[in-house]
Amino acid sequence: MSTTIAAISTPPGIGGIAVIRLSGPKAFEIAAHHVQLPPQGSTTGFALFHAGGKTLDEVVVTVFHAPHSYTGEDTVEISCHGSIYVQQTLLRCLIESGALLAEPGEFTRRAFLNGKLNLSQAEAVADLIDSTNAASHQLALSQLRGGYAQLLAQLRNQLVDLTSLLELELDFSEEDVEFADRSQLRNLVAELQQEVTRLTGSFKLGNAVKNGIPVAIVGRPNAGKSSLLNALLSDQRAIVSPIPGTTRDTIEENLNIDGLTFRFIDTAGLRHSDDPIETIGFDRAIQSIRQATVVLIVRDASVTFDEYSVDDISYLLRDIPQKDKIIFIIHNKADLATPPYPPGKAISALTGMGIEDLKQSIAKAVRQRMPSSDGAMLTNLRHYQALQQVSASLDEVAQGLDGGLPADLVAIDLRNALYHLGTITGEVTSNEILGTIFHRFCIGK
Repeated sequence: MSTTIAAISTPPGIGGIAVIRLSGPKAFEIAAHHVQLPPQGSTTGFALFHAGGKTLDEVVVTVFHAPHSYTGEDTVEISCHGSIYVQQTLLRCLIESGALLAEPGEFTRRAFLNGKLNLSQAEAVADLIDSTNAASHQLALSQLRGGYAQLLAQLRNQLVDLTSLLELELDFSEEDVEFADRSQLRNLVAELQQEVTRLTGSFKLGNAVKNGIPVAIVGRPNAGKSSLLNALLSDQRAIVSPIPGTTRDTIEENLNIDGLTFRFIDTAGLRHSDDPIETIGFDRAIQSIRQATVVLIVRDASVTFDEYSVDDISYLLRDIPQKDKIIFIIHNKADLATPPYPPGKAISALTGMGIEDLKQSIAKAVRQRMPSSDGAMLTNLRHYQALQQVSASLDEVAQGLDGGLPADLVAIDLRNALYHLGTITGEVTSNEILGTIFHRFCIGK
């Protein structure tokens, strides 16, 4: 970090303004070759950007003195007009004056290395930039503000205390002294296991909220699945036909409901057929059910319920691991049926009856499974894998305590749990881990 880096921090293309960022020990010196820095006591000022004796643009210059900057280093941000020519020319001038072009995520990487962010917070920066709905934005912001890191720190502190007590016994091994009550240790390990299990259990929904919650629309041919998709989207996205088996493959489309992004998946009708194409569609429908967070089982309400759908729905519910699913029974074509309707949601994809209520019910059901505003939800695959390793190590600790293993052997498993927990927040890092994380960042962040 002895170098000074520069990059355009605003998105590529033409805009009203663009921001060029400089960070490093020579940020002020390099910027001063081209602009007049704000006077002492000020952080922002209007200036002319000069190069080769010519004025290139009128700019606004903002300075941040270390350590009071995003990276923790001396930083200069130059806001220029959004012409592509102006952006590229100003950046080239800064590089010719001694700056290096920043690599993807290098500003945030320096913020982490300078202690401005821990590693999980740094990853939250990328998630915040990538967020496309209110829910994913809130999850990323919560992680960036350190709520998730605080929970991990509490877990880590408890593990450190456990390890310290056991390793202290090793110093007095000849006296055969126990500093740590084994029953209390076992209870504490059980509590830690419960919290880690809760976090890993939240990953599937957290990842879905981040990337789009999959909703599988399933049912027999001609139940109105494609019509329901079109009604939800308010668009003729899927072909609708009275001919059974029109939908042969899955059709996906995104829809934002109440700040959540849903991926609605229209599937082929669930019936056994000798047609090899329809059989593939059937298999893909089952696969969509297994991968979905929400399942909409659609039936034709104009057909007598007892005669048509009881076995159908029972079969699907038996095939779906319901603990992990949000399931709605949808009685479509309710405009052609006579109330009262069977339990479930009565709708008409043709007239729009019940569609808005169904949307809100789906969003509400997902939100009820999300943690409260101060709770933590796992959205990062790397964190999930690390916590699985923590859980496996804690299982070994529990078995060791139950089996009366010596303190030195139990302490090895505790140190393994500490190691994997440390990889999440950055207490344990490697260039390979950092390179993988920051490579997905945009240049300029």
